[in-house]
Amino acid sequence: MDIYQHCPTLENHRFLLRFVEEEDCADLLEVYSDKYALPFFNSDNCDGDNFYYDTPERMGDALRFWKQAYQNGWFVRWSIVDRTASKVIGTAEVCRRVSDDVFNGAGILRLDVKSSCETEDNLAEIAALIIPTVFEALDCGIIITKAPIYAIERIRAVQRLGFTQSEHLLIGKTGYPYDGYWTLAHP
Repeated sequence: MDIYQHCPTLENHRFLLRFVEEEDCADLLEVYSDKYALPFFNSDNCDGDNFYYDTPERMGDALRFWKQAYQNGWFVRWSIVDRTASKVIGTAEVCRRVSDDVFNGAGILRLDVKSSCETEDNLAEIAALIIPTVFEALDCGIIITKAPIYAIERIRAVQRLGFTQSEHLLIGKTGYPYDGYWTLAHP
């Protein structure tokens, strides 16, 4: 499956993950203007973007960029729809890392959810939907995700899914080292 030709829809009884749409702007503005959620967004190696969007225009620009990035084969970003609330509560992004560090060829998983949804159960359930797709679609042997030391719920979620804390730093494009990464090897 070429994930850049056909973005799969992933779902269970609680969550629906589908490619981002411009109609998600209002719901995603609530997520990306949430100052309490901001510390959990992984903006490592993202050219200075910290993913704080506090106007519909900024959110719309981000949505258009995410669509362009998908068309260029840089990354895939899904909207996470909470079926119970009938609302988009965040996004998930995956890409294959090309680098000169130990994470070369790894699949990167980023989960951004509003702060009220930053719970072990939510994060584990969402990530569990994505993980099998990432291994196959990105043809990778490991998946990495960031869970900083203060992200207690996130750490519990990744541990539940079998991730282990990496002793290695992710080296950014400019040589800056980032910590807080966890890895999951293909079963």
